[in-house]
Amino acid sequence: MAETVDLLLVNAAQVITCAGPGPKRGKALADIGLIEHGAVAVDEGQIVAIGPSSALQERFRGRTHLDVGGKVVCPGFVDCHTHLVFAGDRVDEFERKLAGASYQELLAAGGGILSTMRATRAASFEALVASGQRRLQAMLRLGTTTVEIKSGYGLDTASELRMLAAIEQLAMIMPQDIVPTFLGAHALPPEFADDADGYIEQVCEEMLPRVAAWWQDSSFRASGIPVFNDVFCEQGVFDLAQSRRVLEAGLKVGLRPKIHADEFVSLGGARLAVELGAISADHLDATPPEEIAMLAASKTIAVLLPGVNFHLGSHRFAQARHWVEAGAAIALATDFNPGSAPILSLPLVMAIACRYQRLSPAETLNAITLNAAHAIGLGDRLGSLEVGKQADLLIVDVPDYRHLVYWVGDNPVAAVIKAGKYLKL
Repeated sequence: MAETVDLLLVNAAQVITCAGPGPKRGKALADIGLIEHGAVAVDEGQIVAIGPSSALQERFRGRTHLDVGGKVVCPGFVDCHTHLVFAGDRVDEFERKLAGASYQELLAAGGGILSTMRATRAASFEALVASGQRRLQAMLRLGTTTVEIKSGYGLDTASELRMLAAIEQLAMIMPQDIVPTFLGAHALPPEFADDADGYIEQVCEEMLPRVAAWWQDSSFRASGIPVFNDVFCEQGVFDLAQSRRVLEAGLKVGLRPKIHADEFVSLGGARLAVELGAISADHLDATPPEEIAMLAASKTIAVLLPGVNFHLGSHRFAQARHWVEAGAAIALATDFNPGSAPILSLPLVMAIACRYQRLSPAETLNAITLNAAHAIGLGDRLGSLEVGKQADLLIVDVPDYRHLVYWVGDNPVAAVIKAGKYLKL
């Protein structure tokens, strides 16, 4: 007698599981666990079986029976690096960039992050939540079912905590799993224009303990979602010593490190990430060979953000093939933000990574699913289609998963299933 489950998806042209010990490295990064003519059985929000349609249709009966009709089924996408909560835009700066202004020049002139800081401080809590909700809905339509969101546009204690509260509110009202990251050390606020060390002291002595206390009382802790501590280690922002202070202070209050490192120049941020056991080091466009090898030999995930280079019109991308060949666990993310990456689409990021970083379609898919989940501490519960994991699935209206990166500018996502629930897009 057939076992009854909540949902049975059958007749997929391909089921892409991205299963396997994670995070994936080296040759394993190209193994996507492809099942031809596949099916997935889901019950109580979790995957209970995966295999050929013929076998699963004999074994299970679905309360909801969904014939996929020759489409592709794959894991929901995980965006492990975003700055999604902010107010305003930077379209005027975009035009100035087209005329030749550099990122550092805009920041030095009071633009860049500081421009968004001013708009975010002035915005109401309700406005921050409403704009974040619109962006998350757009991401959901593009297949993103899990999102990391950083603070970092408040740059004072009250504003940073308000951003974290907005992130928590979004987690309550949106279907995606959301992971918060504190990024108080994102830029130097005008109140500390001539006192970078003074601001770092405020981040370490005042902000971080408040963030840790906020997390303890938050819905994130109750649901087992971590909070991370990030810093922008870059020339003209925060140097290596200041970055170390921030990350070590976070560790003292229980916040695991992340780091923006080597985006424009190398200050030793990748080395610091390894030394402090950071869960990820992100950007890595200018990482020297010896630090690539060091990070590759560690448990730290290398998060590459090619959408930034694309938006800035740069011809220098992180050397993804070198990272893979060195044995690093790489992930991809949008870095969605109003200045350097106004990009909501992970399929677009995959397409850029294939063309400009010479990653294969399979490598990019693992990089935005299983490996990205590991980059935010959730690789044990989502990011792949495996028995016992949360049932986050996409139905993609293509006959072969490689079409995800072959077509550029289209959205092939036909349906999203989050924790076993079929969502209206």
